[in-house]
Amino acid sequence: MKKFMIKSLAAAMTVAGTFGVSAALKAQPAEQYLPLLTYRTGSFAPLGIAWGDGKIDYLELVNAQGGVNGVKIRFEECETAYATDRGVECYERMKNAHGGAAAFDTQSTGITFAVTDRAPSDKMVVQTTGYGLSQSAAGAYFEWSFPLLGHYWTAADVAVQHIAEQMGGLDKLKGKKIAFVYHDSPYGKEPILLLQKRAEAHGFELQLYPVTAPGVEQKSTWLQIRQRRPDHVILWSAGVMTPTSIREAQATGYPRDKILAIWWAGSENDVKDIAQVAKGYKTITLHNSAGKDFGVYQKLEDEVFGKGKGMGKGNGTHGTIAYNRGMMISFLAVEAIRTAQEKFGVGQHMNSEQIRWGFENLNIDEARLEETGMAGMMRPVRTTCEDHVGGDWARIAQWDGAKWEVISDWMQADQDFVKPIVMEEAKKYADAKGITPRDCSAVE
Repeated sequence: MKKFMIKSLAAAMTVAGTFGVSAALKAQPAEQYLPLLTYRTGSFAPLGIAWGDGKIDYLELVNAQGGVNGVKIRFEECETAYATDRGVECYERMKNAHGGAAAFDTQSTGITFAVTDRAPSDKMVVQTTGYGLSQSAAGAYFEWSFPLLGHYWTAADVAVQHIAEQMGGLDKLKGKKIAFVYHDSPYGKEPILLLQKRAEAHGFELQLYPVTAPGVEQKSTWLQIRQRRPDHVILWSAGVMTPTSIREAQATGYPRDKILAIWWAGSENDVKDIAQVAKGYKTITLHNSAGKDFGVYQKLEDEVFGKGKGMGKGNGTHGTIAYNRGMMISFLAVEAIRTAQEKFGVGQHMNSEQIRWGFENLNIDEARLEETGMAGMMRPVRTTCEDHVGGDWARIAQWDGAKWEVISDWMQADQDFVKPIVMEEAKKYADAKGITPRDCSAVE
């Protein structure tokens, strides 16, 4: 009798549980979890605040429009202060939360280096839009890493091309001097290999000037620059280091229009407090992320800001270059989720392997950019097993004392020069880590 009662109770619980779970599943729509590593504190905060606001506001817009085919994005910030150890802690804590993270935009080269080795075993996408490990562009070797839209070798190559154009061609670089002033961290050191190879190929002298973090003490650096008289300066800074560099350039009489900065050193927050001092200063753009004359801004006004939501308008960051890049990062993650759904199930939660497939099969054409309001801010993006960048377009913008003005046509890195370096360094990395590259011809 006792045995029968236990079995009956178990059966009743099973039936109730089955109906309860079914009802719960019907009542609770699918969600996709997207962690947001941000730095609203620390020396990089002037960049990180706007960047983080842009990420969040685009996701708010997607959710206001019903999510990705009905699947809402659940997002959560984790403050790193740009510290690698804190970033790794965020990664470990969040990777399996809420059904598993869709991807991680680490927002730091140092954090990227720290988690890249973990990503394959964790089956976790590392999205590094415009930064990260440059050789991870080779998707055959780096299955889980996506330096979308460009990396630091493509940016450095564009910088050399622009300087050469100012001088009359690459052949005119011979005998010239180019200074590289950089944040003494993995972020700042990443372009050095490409610049050294360009210097060797074209016969210019590359002068290296590391700046100790956070970058507020640069007097000795710019005194050396005044003494050695480089023809141009390439600046690889971020946060408080950037306006300090510009001020010291003025103090030592170095012309600001001879300084060309990486995209993370070229937003309104870098120059607004030193507007006239910075006049003439130039930056590389990641695609065309300057301004707010894009359709997505009307969508934000209607769906987010107009309903009392969002971060950028209240913080005054919306419309800045850094804010736009934050939106671009979230846009790409959302499009990867959408691409995965089209393959594996529209309106369903995607696991990390399915989302990785989505990142590797992005095909964002002009029509899709128009539909989302991102046309003009970005150019079409198409990724493959071989190419985890998807299109490294850039332009040059110059600060006129009040606003950024785009002064160049569209530019790209010379892949005949860059790709062999990417492949060589990817192979070295794979050999050191015991990684067998994928046969991309056999990948679906």
